[in-house]
Amino acid sequence: MATPGCQRTSVSDMSPLDIAASPSLPRDETVLVALLLAFAGGYIDAYTWIIHGVMANAQTANLVFLWVYGMTGDWARAVHFAPPILAFAVGIVIAAWLRRASGDRASAISTLIEILLLIAIGILHNRTPEVAGTLGISCVAAMQAAIFTKVEGATYSTVMITGNMRQAIENIFVVASGPAPSGVLRRSGIFTAVCLTFGFGAAIGAFATKAIPDLALGIPVICLLVVLLCCEAGDFEVRA
Repeated sequence: MATPGCQRTSVSDMSPLDIAASPSLPRDETVLVALLLAFAGGYIDAYTWIIHGVMANAQTANLVFLWVYGMTGDWARAVHFAPPILAFAVGIVIAAWLRRASGDRASAISTLIEILLLIAIGILHNRTPEVAGTLGISCVAAMQAAIFTKVEGATYSTVMITGNMRQAIENIFVVASGPAPSGVLRRSGIFTAVCLTFGFGAAIGAFATKAIPDLALGIPVICLLVVLLCCEAGDFEVRA
């Protein structure tokens, strides 16, 4: 039987207070985890843009740049954006395999892999080709995007804000236009907070990458360590 620590359950019929207090809410769907991952997502995007000139998370931007430069004949610059797209695809496959192989433990195992990869990239930053760091970070971003897909039962993203912003605005409209179902205002607040935290992470990432480039990846590693502890705490409570 799946443990409540990381199991997927629907919370659509629960009130905001029930959601906040419910012991059955998966630990990887809590607001704290969502905000930590959003901060790390924005931070890593800023880091890879400054250091490598590509996006780790925003594959839409990488694909656009690839074809913009390609169609202007600058293929040498265009192919610079291909490796992160391919690495992102590999990360998605790894995450899918993890979900199948480890079930409810996938979030914790994925986070641990992300931490180890970021530590390795941080240590080897000046000793490996630039493309190696790009590949590793894009793979990390893909795993995070594929494993952590819900916050309090609602689908969201920790590596881009477009969908989160849409849901935040739609929920605000529902509240403003008349009687809204229970939890809609809270959900709008969560999506708004995720968007703002992503932007804050990008700002801190840009500052830290400029100020301490050799140590910059330590900050998202700390965030991911807290996420790992949150998932493991849930499993520990169940076993206890």
